[in-house]
Amino acid sequence: MLELRIQEQPGHIKFLPYSLQSRREHLRPCNQQARSRSARYVSPCKDEARSAHRTGGQEDPNARSSTSTLEAVGTLPILLPGTSLCEGHARGRGRERKGPTAHFHWWSLFVDPALRPTSGKERKRRVGGGGVKMAAPLRIQSDWAQALRKDEGEAWLSCHPPGKPTLYGSLTCQGIGLDGIPEVTASEGFIVNEINKKSIHISCPKENASSKFLAPYTTFSRIHANSITCLDISSGGGLGVSSSTDGSMKIWQASNGELRRVLEGHVFDVNCCRFFPSGLVVLSGGMDAQLKIWSAEDASCVVTFKGHKGGILDTAIVDRGRNVVSGSRDGTARLWDCGRSACLGVIADCGASINGVAVGAADNSINLGSPEQMPSEREVGTESKMLLLAREDKKLQCLGLQSRQPVFLFIGSEAFNCCTFLSGFLLLAGTQDGNIYQLDVRNPRTPVQVIHRSGAPVLSLLSFRDGFIASQGDGSCFIVQQDLDYVIELTEADCDPVYKVATWEKQIYTCCRDGLVRRYQLADL
Repeated sequence: MLELRIQEQPGHIKFLPYSLQSRREHLRPCNQQARSRSARYVSPCKDEARSAHRTGGQEDPNARSSTSTLEAVGTLPILLPGTSLCEGHARGRGRERKGPTAHFHWWSLFVDPALRPTSGKERKRRVGGGGVKMAAPLRIQSDWAQALRKDEGEAWLSCHPPGKPTLYGSLTCQGIGLDGIPEVTASEGFIVNEINKKSIHISCPKENASSKFLAPYTTFSRIHANSITCLDISSGGGLGVSSSTDGSMKIWQASNGELRRVLEGHVFDVNCCRFFPSGLVVLSGGMDAQLKIWSAEDASCVVTFKGHKGGILDTAIVDRGRNVVSGSRDGTARLWDCGRSACLGVIADCGASINGVAVGAADNSINLGSPEQMPSEREVGTESKMLLLAREDKKLQCLGLQSRQPVFLFIGSEAFNCCTFLSGFLLLAGTQDGNIYQLDVRNPRTPVQVIHRSGAPVLSLLSFRDGFIASQGDGSCFIVQQDLDYVIELTEADCDPVYKVATWEKQIYTCCRDGLVRRYQLADL
């Protein structure tokens, strides 16, 4: 038996006897290092370790918050026979905390949801007053499409209802039809509604859960050798651009992944990259605090912006691209003039790292305020635009892009990693502890809804048709559409974080820590 010391809220678990053979909670071996930015979730993963012991819930700016500390939930060091001490470092996006850390070989701890506080009051406290939409996500073996193409091939699946024991099941191939589609049956408790070569629709009637799983149409493995942190697809769908932890940024053919250009000029990591609306020019931001504009045709760097004092974590393009916005580790968001390579002003100085930025057109009913000074003639397309900032200090900030006046400031359960606009008054923002907030700018105090599928960090959000696409640090990537009564899950990333998602028509591209770009075809549904 292994005893874990857990210190949580008063009245909850103090000591938890733990058996390595327990089925309710799993200690999974992984490599010597593990990565997590959430104390409640640890991905069984392959690289750095970070355990962020933070509190959940709405913060009162005028009151001192009570910290809930988990001493042994998250990455768990265990010394086993034959193992040795190793050196590690902790690093998260946009923040580094390096230094020798003596620890043992890392394991991942998953605590059963029944052991966590699940009362309605507790959930509302954690997410800031709005109702929580606790989904019962279905999971499937990451390589299910390959496994089920063999006679009697099997793939596991599971359903994770919040506050209840996990339901486990399996899929079995009974043969391959003349059309090449496998005939698949599910174990008790699950139903196979539909199956194609690249998709399968599974339901769990007991928990009223339903998901359609989509396998990649193709995978590009030769673009980068290391983890891919960002990607984008040109407006015409012909080119892709991506950046990697190896410091490289490359342009490639979107149809087959063939390398076209290598963009060299940043020092250290390139955190973000995106095409301008023309599809011929690329905008990038790096840890060298520089913002650069590149020609996609000859890979030349035509403009370099300097002014930030910390690494640039995200960018946004205003209208056709005369102006761009950048968010940085130095806590500032800046507006730039691309024609004159000049900074038009500091839009916001937050005092905390800005992890994500988004620009959107405001609905006529929203008061963006008036600028205190006459805007520069070099500002083009900033009128009637909102700027959204996802901040490390648990705050989501919205302000008028031209007026620089505040619209609202929302406090979430954890650090905000990403954000996007769904319409002129609806927006989404994802946090470090797995919450996806949907807010109405006209009444931002109470979320429209809060979606929580797991405690893994929400890494990217993208408006898509009449819904959105989200990716998380546990390898999950899913599509939510208003006209569908099920969730579309993009599979095969396994437990590797999916850092970014891009779309072009019915094609979806993802980039992952495993160094692969995956292309999904919605036509395969």
